[in-house]
Amino acid sequence: MNILFADLDREWRGGQSQALLTLRGLENAGHRAELLAARKSPLAERCAAAGIAVSEVSRTALRLSAARGLRRLTGGAHFDLLHLNEPHALSAAWLAGAHQRLPLLLSRRIGFPLRKSWVSRARYRAVTRFLANSNAVADSLLQCGIAPSRISVVHEGVEIPPPTTGTQRAKARALWGVGDGDFLFGCVSVFVPEKGQRHLIEALSVLRRKHRNARLLLAGDGPTRAELEALTANLGQNDAVLIPGFVQDVDSVYAALDAFVFPSEFEGLGTALQTAMARAIPSISTTRGALGEVVTHEVTALVAEPDELALAAAMQLLIEDRALGQRLGEAGRREIEQRFSAARMVANTIEVYKQVLRGTPPCSLGPQRAG
Repeated sequence: MNILFADLDREWRGGQSQALLTLRGLENAGHRAELLAARKSPLAERCAAAGIAVSEVSRTALRLSAARGLRRLTGGAHFDLLHLNEPHALSAAWLAGAHQRLPLLLSRRIGFPLRKSWVSRARYRAVTRFLANSNAVADSLLQCGIAPSRISVVHEGVEIPPPTTGTQRAKARALWGVGDGDFLFGCVSVFVPEKGQRHLIEALSVLRRKHRNARLLLAGDGPTRAELEALTANLGQNDAVLIPGFVQDVDSVYAALDAFVFPSEFEGLGTALQTAMARAIPSISTTRGALGEVVTHEVTALVAEPDELALAAAMQLLIEDRALGQRLGEAGRREIEQRFSAARMVANTIEVYKQVLRGTPPCSLGPQRAG
C-alpha cells in the first residue's frame, strides 16, 4: 500500500508519537508511507531522521498551505488512502477536495462531541473511516450520529523496551538529583487543566507529612505551568517537586521513577501511562475517559479519583508495600505486551486500511477485556 499521512500540529504530544510509530511500522511491513507536516515540527524532524519521506508546508496560513500541498500530492503521486492524524489536517484535506480522489481516514483520540457547524459537518462527511483510539471514543462518535460502519477501534500502543538496568536507573536519578533513599513519583503529560497535575502536587504535600522521602517529577510543559509552580511554592514543596519543562529524552524520566501517577480528569487513552506500565513501573491512574480500558484496580495498577486524599492514599500504599508495587509493575507490563503494544497497533491499523480499500465493514481488532 501507498499511504499518505498528514499531521499539522506544531507540538510533540501523544498523537504525534503514535504517528511516528505507525509510519515506521508501515515502512517495516513493506508499505510506502509519506508524511505531510508543518515545517520544522517535531514530528517532521523525527520522521526525516527515521528515513521517512516528509513533505513540509509553511507555518504561515498553515491549513491553506497544507491544502495546497495535499492537492499537489493527491493529484499527482499515486496514494491508496490519506490518513489524517488530527483535526487541522482534516480541514486542509477538505479544502483540497482530497476526499474526491481517495479515501480519508481520521484518527480520533478525544471523547468530546463533534462540532455541529455546517463546515464541521461537511468535513466529517468527507471522512471514510474514523479510527477511534478507544471504545469510549467510539461511543462518543456513535452518540454524535456517526454510523457504526464508519468507525474502527484501534487502541493506541507503545514500544516494549528492555528492562531498565541498575546503571541506567542510577544515571537517571543522578541527572535529576534524586537520592537512593528518595521515593520518586512521576508524571509525563502536557500541562493543561484536565491533566490534573495540581491534584498530584496537593497529594504529595499530604503524603510528605508521613513520608518525607517522597518526591515528584513532573515532565512536560503547557499553559498551566506557572500555576503548578506557584502551587508548589505555596504548599512549601519546592524541595520535593521537580518541574523541568519539556524533556526531550523522556527515557531519563521513566528510568528514574519508583512509581508513575496519572491524575487525569479526562483522557483519550493515555500513552504516557502505557509507557510507564510497559517499563514495569508501578502505576496509579484514574479511570476517567478511556483509562478504565487500560488499568484494572489492584491487578495492573492502583485506581484513584483525581483528588488529593485519594491519590495520597494510593501513593502511600506503594511506598509502604514494595511487594505490591513489584507485582503491579510486572502485571502492567504483561497487559501492555498483550493488548497495547505498538506492533499490535500497527497491525490493526494496516487491517483497517485493507478493510477500507476492499470496501468491507469494520470488525473487532485485537483482544477485548471482558467486563
